[in-house]
Amino acid sequence: MSAHSSAFSTLIAFSDMDSSNGIGLSDPITSRHRRAMLDLVNRLRNTGIQRDIDLPMIAVIGNQSAGKSSLIESISGITLPRSSGTCTRCPTECKLTRSDAPWSCVVKLHFHTDIRGEAIAPRIEGFGDAIFDKSEVEERIRHAQRAILNPSTSPEIFLSGTIVQDNETSFSRNYISLEISGQELEDLSFVDLPGLIASVGQHGRVDDIELVRKLVVSYIERESCVILLTVACETDFENQGVHHLARQYDPEGQRTAYLQNRIVSLERESLANNWYCVKQPSSHDLSLGITWADARRQEEEWFAIKQPWCSFDSYHRSFLRTGRLVERLSIILAELIAKRLPEIQEELYRVLQQTEKELAELPQPPSSNPLGEVLRILDNFKKELSEHVEGTPDRDGILQNMRPHTTKFRRRIRTTAPNFVPWESYKVGQHSLLPATFLSNEEESETDALSDGPAIDVSLGPETYIDAVMNRAQMSRTRELPDHFPFVVQKAYIAEFVEQWRQPALALFDAVYSILKKDMERLIDSHFVHIGRGGAKQSVLMIMHDHLDAAATRSKEKIEWLLKLEQSLTTLNTYHYLDYKNKFLAHYRACRYSDSLASGMWGSSSDVNDAISALSRLGIHVRRDDLPKLLPSDPMEAALGIMASVRGYFQVAYKRFVDAVSMALDYEVIRGLERNLEQTLRDGLQLTGLDAHERCAMMLQEPPAIATKRNEVMRKLERLQAAKVEILQLSI
Repeated sequence: MSAHSSAFSTLIAFSDMDSSNGIGLSDPITSRHRRAMLDLVNRLRNTGIQRDIDLPMIAVIGNQSAGKSSLIESISGITLPRSSGTCTRCPTECKLTRSDAPWSCVVKLHFHTDIRGEAIAPRIEGFGDAIFDKSEVEERIRHAQRAILNPSTSPEIFLSGTIVQDNETSFSRNYISLEISGQELEDLSFVDLPGLIASVGQHGRVDDIELVRKLVVSYIERESCVILLTVACETDFENQGVHHLARQYDPEGQRTAYLQNRIVSLERESLANNWYCVKQPSSHDLSLGITWADARRQEEEWFAIKQPWCSFDSYHRSFLRTGRLVERLSIILAELIAKRLPEIQEELYRVLQQTEKELAELPQPPSSNPLGEVLRILDNFKKELSEHVEGTPDRDGILQNMRPHTTKFRRRIRTTAPNFVPWESYKVGQHSLLPATFLSNEEESETDALSDGPAIDVSLGPETYIDAVMNRAQMSRTRELPDHFPFVVQKAYIAEFVEQWRQPALALFDAVYSILKKDMERLIDSHFVHIGRGGAKQSVLMIMHDHLDAAATRSKEKIEWLLKLEQSLTTLNTYHYLDYKNKFLAHYRACRYSDSLASGMWGSSSDVNDAISALSRLGIHVRRDDLPKLLPSDPMEAALGIMASVRGYFQVAYKRFVDAVSMALDYEVIRGLERNLEQTLRDGLQLTGLDAHERCAMMLQEPPAIATKRNEVMRKLERLQAAKVEILQLSI
């Protein structure tokens, strides 16, 4: 509570008493507006919104045995439980309402903290039927307090008077509310707090002293709390701990007034709402069964004939007697409510908006048509999965994520091309390989890097020199003619590069599988994470993992099948094979005679052009690159033919394999993921049987935490909306 707020009020009620019991009832008449203010706060408090909105209230505090309970009895007209030591162990809220109906009292239990004192969802429970006999209230409150102190036990057990050996807690922030109405009551609401204790008994707990203090502070520190401080006249006022606690939260002393017989010691105190004194029946009077009317008459006579009270002037006499105290409390509370009303309305709207936001952020509640709802969710999931498989323009689409891996796969396959060198190994360093311009014209240079990824080494493997090829060919000869060499030489070279294709193909498969799996799991999470208690998501995950693994198995089988196909050396692409073979043959020949060409063996450019023109006149159409074909016979010609044949076949085979593997993955894994998907999900989730409706209902059943949260927010929203209606009606 702010120390500088002039809206707070502390009343010191001095109780001249010689007993711990007393009864009585005040019957002042309040204005219509004042009653409307008090009724409004009572209705708002009944909704439980005081946990979120600071509602004006009166808190009665005092030291233990300071006559606080007797004062409450005088105001409310009921008898509170009595026992040795501390008797009030939880807050007791009294809501007094003037009514033409017969006197009645309704007892309710308010739970908003657990046994550890931590906040829980507010819960209000009625405790027994309405009471119409005042003599029954004391025992009902005693039972209610036991229920509050044992929150893990059903309150119904304590209605019959059950007594437990040890309470679960000695004091509690949970509270009892008494809704009392009758013809003689003043419209007033207040809460009676446990009295501050200085020590604990033999069976008490040392922590109780601080626990009670914190409980009292939790009320009097609130911005809209009116503090009613009770002090026994025979007690040294200055030394009472409750006085110091009130001063701590009202350091300017705006709320304290004093009795005239203590004027010397109390003039230093400053109270905005003055002091009040009441006289309560003695123990002897109570034992004789004194009535409320007699008690009020005795109080009147006491202040009329006893010194120093009878000597007070009319102004100070207005602060004597229970009726005057109750009337003043009612006025103070009503004025504070009226002052706080705009702020309450603003806080209410703010909390209402926040609550509506909390409700909107919760998952949708379970559908009344669970089977239809599950089918709708599955259809939306299948539709979005199909869109992802088909391809989306998103930067993070599955096809976009796969593209770098397919490019990497193609280049790695191309790096397995035989690296034939068309001169002898002993001539290393004497020649440089000429660029194969016919390759760079149709695809990227072998030294290019991925445009959207890190650079990749696409250089070819170890060099195979022409003399090694020739030696291998010679060693492979059997009964061939001198100018023929067995096909097994080409076959061996081709088998060597085909064997290197397995690892890149499986690496591409792993990359595609991983990307597809992550995207699939992300889609499943977005569609099913808020469905039920998580079982639906897990079931769909298992079904889709099996579905994906089945597609992946088929895809890997296709890759193995394609690898086996490549072991059968054949092609119907004769044109491109022969074209590549001839180009490589000319290229290798040109490389072997590059020195002669560089030294001007062919003469000047004009001579070369003249030769080409002459050949054209003879009907032989050639280009400058074709001139090496006119070179004289080379002793390594057979090796050149083998090299050109293997290299030409590689160009045809690697492109064929790259396309086939990519197409197989696309068909079997990517597009295969949506193939038969609807039937797979229906069968896996068992949505085709007679119990499909029940299964879907279980699938959509909310987790207990969410269901509890939804119920809590809905109840809170209903309370806030009801409070909004009450405030609007008052303003009208």
